[in-house]
Amino acid sequence: MPSYRFTCFACSLLVALIHPFALQAQETFPNRALRILVPYSAGGTSDAAARLIAEPLSRQLGQSVVVENRGGAGGLVATEAFFKLPQDGYTLLLTGAGPTAISPPTKPVTYSFERDTIPLGSIWRSPQLLAIGPKVPFTSMAGLVAYAKANPGKLTFGSAGVGALTHLSIELLKRTAGIEVTHVPHRSTGGTLPAILGGHIDATFGDVSVLAPQVREKTIVALAIASPARSPLLPELVTMTEGGFPGVEAENWFGLVVSSETTRPNVTRLQQAMLDAQKDPHYAQSLARQGVTAGAPGPEAFAQLIRAEIERWKPIVTAPGVKIE
Repeated sequence: MPSYRFTCFACSLLVALIHPFALQAQETFPNRALRILVPYSAGGTSDAAARLIAEPLSRQLGQSVVVENRGGAGGLVATEAFFKLPQDGYTLLLTGAGPTAISPPTKPVTYSFERDTIPLGSIWRSPQLLAIGPKVPFTSMAGLVAYAKANPGKLTFGSAGVGALTHLSIELLKRTAGIEVTHVPHRSTGGTLPAILGGHIDATFGDVSVLAPQVREKTIVALAIASPARSPLLPELVTMTEGGFPGVEAENWFGLVVSSETTRPNVTRLQQAMLDAQKDPHYAQSLARQGVTAGAPGPEAFAQLIRAEIERWKPIVTAPGVKIE
């Protein structure tokens, strides 16, 4: 009998010792694959940004990170769907200027990024470049503005679509320079290139990473870059400020967020993994090859970027005469 009692006591003790570790193992995050929900179609800069960060993030988390593209309505289809998913930290949302700063002031969205998300970090920042076709009668920002003022509405600007960052860059330039031009929307920045080369439009904004090869090949002419500093891809190209138009700054950017309903331990784990991924030298090299930067690391830096973009674009998208469909 004593031996039986001892055996029962030993078993009970063993269960008591193992139970906390078993519970801890069950609660370890993450213990399965994660996904990055991209609210745009595959093949664009958003897709490239998500795939660049997926690999170093996977290494930090010890789990696969898959990219899921779900385009539609300028990023709103997937963004709205994200907030209806289980908020357990296993689905990360890639976001940019469209869903955070451009659409909310003008469309009946059901979310607020500042209220409903927690930033993880920035992953891609690429300033906008203003380029012109080879047949336009000017070669500088001063010449463009002088021509536009002398010929209101005659100058045609292509964009990647109504409400796209390239469209809003045009509106920002119009507002700053006091000019009127005609907006010609396309489906993508790539779609504006045949139009500008064929002389169907006069000018376009686009990511410097996308347009730089054409500039170097001299098939289009770059006038200025809409960023505080010059681009290493085209170091000879002046900024808008240097060209005489301070305040015309616009960049395509992407970063990752999770829902504010995600548990704090999971958020902490994701933010640390993201911070470490941002510092990964292979990731930095991949960005450099694309001609873009990641921006300042850390969740607070990304939160500041989102707030700044909301403040920057709200007066533009809500200005009279600006239509965001």
